[in-house]
Amino acid sequence: MADYEVDYSEIAGKLVSCPEQCGMCCLCQPEVLPEERKFFKDNYPQFLVRTKGPQPYSALALKKGRGSCVFLNGRRCKVYDHRTAYCRQFPYHLYASDKLKVELDLSCRGAWGNTGNDAVIEAKDLVKRADQRIIEALAESKEVYREFYANCKEAGVYQDPSMLRMTVAENVSMFTDLAYLSRIMDMAQIEPVMALSGTRPETQLDMESLEEAGRDLAMESMSSSDPLSVPVYCDKDWNWNMFMADGGKIEWMVMDDEGELHHKAFADAERIKLKVPEDDGIKVLTDYINILNQRDSFMGSVFSLMDQNGYEDDMTNAYFGCMAVTVMDLLWRMSMLDHFMGIGTGAEGVREAIIFYDMDRLDAPTIGAFV
Repeated sequence: MADYEVDYSEIAGKLVSCPEQCGMCCLCQPEVLPEERKFFKDNYPQFLVRTKGPQPYSALALKKGRGSCVFLNGRRCKVYDHRTAYCRQFPYHLYASDKLKVELDLSCRGAWGNTGNDAVIEAKDLVKRADQRIIEALAESKEVYREFYANCKEAGVYQDPSMLRMTVAENVSMFTDLAYLSRIMDMAQIEPVMALSGTRPETQLDMESLEEAGRDLAMESMSSSDPLSVPVYCDKDWNWNMFMADGGKIEWMVMDDEGELHHKAFADAERIKLKVPEDDGIKVLTDYINILNQRDSFMGSVFSLMDQNGYEDDMTNAYFGCMAVTVMDLLWRMSMLDHFMGIGTGAEGVREAIIFYDMDRLDAPTIGAFV
């Protein structure tokens, strides 16, 4: 029996399927673990590559260096029985902090259908397969977390994370209201230690400034000419949509199965107006905020920002501010998708925005590690 705690609460009671038409996970270049390299070296050496960056690793090649995995053919994997550990794990993410938490990537459309396999059963098998990697990752992440908490206490900015989560859960409606979001983002910048209780919404909402804030957040993630670095949205018709920002304009393109990009439309980012979800959309947004509020990777991302900023901000301000900023980013993306595709702002529109956004959220830097 492994001597570590695993939190399955995010996936409890959920069913997950793998739609054959999708292939979304095959756009994520998977690392090839040492024990997996022999198969690919012996059988497909031309498709085993070394990634670039400060910590290069062995990975599978992509079509034209930017498309799907070379083994994806007709949206089906040619080496399915020999797929990598990271291919097997998607859409589950095993996040190591001071414990291990299984999180579910909601950019996978198979996570929304309430059909398929029991998520907890699947995740337990993945955890068992990754046992040694988990042990090694937890040894490092626990030490990082201990050091982080010590730094926070020394700087006088530490707060109990469980209390922060409880406060957000008790005041979750504030994070779905633009007037409250605006006030929370302002308070996070100016108050020494902010509190949600007693907070009042902006009485004169500056929509222009709020739209600019949401636009800047979303545009930052799309400001790259490299298809591997921009968010991908797999729509209901299984198209791989990419949005690239340059000089205040956004280009919408669709990538085909061979890695070719096809232009669909341009839009002036400033003409995309921030929209408010309808009542049924607010329900979906509230559920998503509650998921984020319980994710250890979201908390770890907040901690990473605090560390980068030299522990100048109280943990309360950092956490509430990051939650508000996250919702603003999501709402602007919903507005952008509605501008291009007419997804609307109801339950379906918010759900599609989450499908577009969640993979980016899980890719955010953290002080922990995904195993």
